[in-house]
Amino acid sequence: MSVELRRNGLHLTGTPLSLDATRKTPLSFVSHGHTDHIARHERTISTAATLRFMTHRLGPVGAPLSVPYNQIFELGSLSLELLSAGHILGSAQLRVIRSDGKRIVYTGDLNVAPSLTAEPVQVAECDTLVIEATFGHPRYRFPPKDEVLGQVEAWVRMQLERGAVPVLLGYPLGKSQEAMKYLSSRGFGLVAHASIFEMTQLYAELGVAIERVRRFEGKVEPGEVLFFPPHLSRAGGLSGLWPRATAVLTGWALDPGAAYRYGAQVAFPVSDHADCPSLVNYVKATGAREVLTHHGFKEELAQVLRDEGIDARALGGKPQQLALF
Repeated sequence: MSVELRRNGLHLTGTPLSLDATRKTPLSFVSHGHTDHIARHERTISTAATLRFMTHRLGPVGAPLSVPYNQIFELGSLSLELLSAGHILGSAQLRVIRSDGKRIVYTGDLNVAPSLTAEPVQVAECDTLVIEATFGHPRYRFPPKDEVLGQVEAWVRMQLERGAVPVLLGYPLGKSQEAMKYLSSRGFGLVAHASIFEMTQLYAELGVAIERVRRFEGKVEPGEVLFFPPHLSRAGGLSGLWPRATAVLTGWALDPGAAYRYGAQVAFPVSDHADCPSLVNYVKATGAREVLTHHGFKEELAQVLRDEGIDARALGGKPQQLALF
């Protein structure tokens, strides 16, 4: 048995189990509810929160298996367990344990920094680790999140004081809810595009309520902060708001020209992913003897890990296998 990289994602050969497959499969573990990790599978293994987000986005989920964190269940001769990934609400890692005790862990998107709206990450001890590398390049070192959120608050206050509508661009699921939770706690009134507002209602349904927020219907009241999806910011939905100031919340804010690419005046490095040093520290904490990196800066992260004396390699474009069993 091995881990194999296929066109639609990773797969445990010798089993029906895929990992975050991007196309329909007989059975897939889904790590979290972002659109680039979900599909209409025949059977789905995930947390209850992720299944709720999937249902909202895709409709009914076929044969869902809702699994709590830290509850071992069986798949043939294998034992499986979900652990929190700290990325967004309900995000999970998957630990697979074979009969002789050897453990492999797969992470989708991972975040080790404390979050206001997601479960804290759990260190998944293992022998083999397959880890995402979205921000795996050494140039990505995020400032402390509370420091960055404080900068966002100061920017919002400055815009309100000068009579402009502050617009924060953030993805509808995850990042927006965390920034909204922070600003709500600071006393701001919030208004959110329908896609963000609906996800915020699901957060409340799942036990993470955010106060002082309403659905955007074309008007922003004095003192309110508008949350809007980045991909719609240039589609005319903001044209009636003037004066306005726009900021984008993204880990890519560390790249030159990030604000311009998103059509914003400023970019703040608010991310729900781990940066490169955090990924390296996480790998060390798991005790993994071998590591496979996937997605993002996988080659760069693998090299950083090898420089630290860790047996690491990237999963490339050609089908590759890691012998596990």
